[in-house]
Amino acid sequence: MARPKSNPDPSRRRPTEAECNILSIIWERGTATVREVYEELSQRQEVGYTTVLKFMQIMTEKGLLERDASVRPQVFSPSRDKADVQRDMVGDLLDRVFGGSTESLVLGVLSSRPSTPEEIAKIRRFLDEMELHESEGDSA
Repeated sequence: MARPKSNPDPSRRRPTEAECNILSIIWERGTATVREVYEELSQRQEVGYTTVLKFMQIMTEKGLLERDASVRPQVFSPSRDKADVQRDMVGDLLDRVFGGSTESLVLGVLSSRPSTPEEIAKIRRFLDEMELHESEGDSA
């Protein structure tokens, strides 16, 4: 008797590095066939068509991709926004590696490689906006 499939827990839905490579292509395109993903991915790294196909099947089972089987060739689309997946992955990293310390995570990121002046300015604006919203919440 086959064991019923359980809903994958959120950690199982977290994409691996190889899955992130595939997702980045599909996020950029919006939708893609296995052939389209294979052709773009094979320009960056050595990979076989059947390997890409298997990964995309697994990603569909994990809930990372949705498949439109009503057309040939089948078309895949991301089941979640890039920003949502990034937030989940950062949250997991924050908990597992930095013990939940946002300060340690941010300082670790900023010290890991140089930031451009534009990136630093954007970070400052983001922090200023966060501060403003927090102070508005205090006065409400």
